[in-house]
Amino acid sequence: MRQSKLRVAVTGGIGSGKSTVLRLIGELGYPVFSADAIGRRIYEDEAVLRAVRARFPQCLCGDAVDRKALSKVVFSDPEALQALDGITHPAIMRRLRDAMDAAPGPLAFAEVPLLFESGTEGDFDRVIVVRRPKEARIRSVVERDGLTRAEVLARMQNQFDYEKNSLDGHTVIENDSGLAALRAEVERVVHAIALEAEQR
Repeated sequence: MRQSKLRVAVTGGIGSGKSTVLRLIGELGYPVFSADAIGRRIYEDEAVLRAVRARFPQCLCGDAVDRKALSKVVFSDPEALQALDGITHPAIMRRLRDAMDAAPGPLAFAEVPLLFESGTEGDFDRVIVVRRPKEARIRSVVERDGLTRAEVLARMQNQFDYEKNSLDGHTVIENDSGLAALRAEVERVVHAIALEAEQR
């Protein structure tokens, strides 16, 4: 049975500003969660660790996953990336849903980078898509993560194309005019969703 809480996913391509939008939502006083934060601890799950060990034995260092080695493997091999997502994503989403449903109030938000790629948008009542010009995204990720332009482009190629695919039925926030404009747009969008949550 579905919970009465309104679950809202915040998604977008790499470097789009998802984390900034989630932070701004948190500053408005709403519960916020991150699939990536849960994912950073997902290898503590014994079932997940066993599956990764079986599929990617070369990426284990003792009993721990060598994340750098694993990233190098999966981001250069779409089939390997799909296999890893198939192992980790269901466990991450299960923990994320549980955390959102346990949060106080009628509304909870979560940053979910691989929402459309994993086909889990149906787990949420609303989806906010953050879009940003491609070159700005590339610059941001190069500066943030120390990756080369080619490495960023390779990761983009493995992601849902937010420019070409339809986003009908979802709320789009354009992150192209600076922080003040982004904050104002986040406040407008969240206020509308909060009104809807109160009326449920």
